[in-house]
Amino acid sequence: MDRLTNGYVGPTRDIYVEHGLPYLLARHVRNGRLTFDRQTFISAEFNDRNKKSTLKAGDVLLVQSGHIGHSAVVGVEHEGHNCHAMIVLSPTPDLLCGEYLSYFFNTPDMRQKFATLRSGSTVPHLTCAAVRELRVPLPAVEEQRRIVAILDKAFEDIATAKSNAEKNLHNARELYESRVESLFAAGGGSWAVRPLAEVASIINGYAFQGTDFQRTPGVRSIKITNVGVGEFVDDASNYLPTAFSAMHAGVAVTEGSIVLALTRTIISGGLKVALVPSDFDGALLNQRVAAIQPHTDQLETAFLFAYLSTRRVVDYVKSRVNTLMQPNLSITDLRLLPVPLPALSEQQPLLKALQRFSEDFQKLDSIYTRKLAALDELKRSLLHQAFTGGVP
Repeated sequence: MDRLTNGYVGPTRDIYVEHGLPYLLARHVRNGRLTFDRQTFISAEFNDRNKKSTLKAGDVLLVQSGHIGHSAVVGVEHEGHNCHAMIVLSPTPDLLCGEYLSYFFNTPDMRQKFATLRSGSTVPHLTCAAVRELRVPLPAVEEQRRIVAILDKAFEDIATAKSNAEKNLHNARELYESRVESLFAAGGGSWAVRPLAEVASIINGYAFQGTDFQRTPGVRSIKITNVGVGEFVDDASNYLPTAFSAMHAGVAVTEGSIVLALTRTIISGGLKVALVPSDFDGALLNQRVAAIQPHTDQLETAFLFAYLSTRRVVDYVKSRVNTLMQPNLSITDLRLLPVPLPALSEQQPLLKALQRFSEDFQKLDSIYTRKLAALDELKRSLLHQAFTGGVP
């Protein structure tokens, strides 16, 4: 190895400039690729002060903190640039090919090895000393290049197959959402539309103190972290004293109630809304979570839950949240949410149609999810074979 060092390690607040030389960070290295997002730049003067880590084409960058062990090869477009808190390796040209080394770092065996070498109790970290002691299988450079060529072609084909599977999964989800939207639009102007507060009882959570919570069994609570997109996230560690059941009976929820997160209401494009499971019956609602119990003489719970998962409700929330970085919905806006109100006799047939749509989508989702998992496993298998003598 001609060079093994690390990039600048230190505070970055004062080193960035609006225009200058690209500065590579750990986030730019993922899954064997180096992808600069054109958001971090440094001055030529700062770059000159850190000559020891000035990059050359063919160098290998190894993530030193965070998602340790991810690596990528520096291309000619980053010749002369610099990096932050990453290990820089310059292979000896007649002994080691950079692409070969990067592939080696990404093998399943090396990922496990990096996990054993990590230091740091909160953020995983690799040291240059630990990397320097690693042993690399070293066939002739010509053989290394042959292995790289085989892996490049195989991974290109896998990437194409993954892209197609991801597009098909996306299209399936779009079709499902479109069918759901069309179902809720089917009433046209014939369905009544009422504010949520007129067709359901709404409970706003109580601001319990952090010191109120305990890990020993008591009465369960429901926090924002319990509410996922369409599913309830069970966490049995958030208990409150048993005496709180009587003291705060007004925020107790029952099995089957709908709960909705008022903070970070939207994540991954979906609304954080869920149904309370049986083992959380009687749980106390924490702040920034709302519980919704439909008036059953007007609205089926399952119908309202399905409606709250639609794109139109997501759009309503987006139009009213105070920021898209951490969308927060007010209890007032939740109460004003317009809800379509077909007759009760119409709601059950609509729910059956929704169930058919969901089953169709789940089948496709399962097919494409399994295919994506199989392609990832194929990559891991090819990498393992390449460095254990299995590449023809």
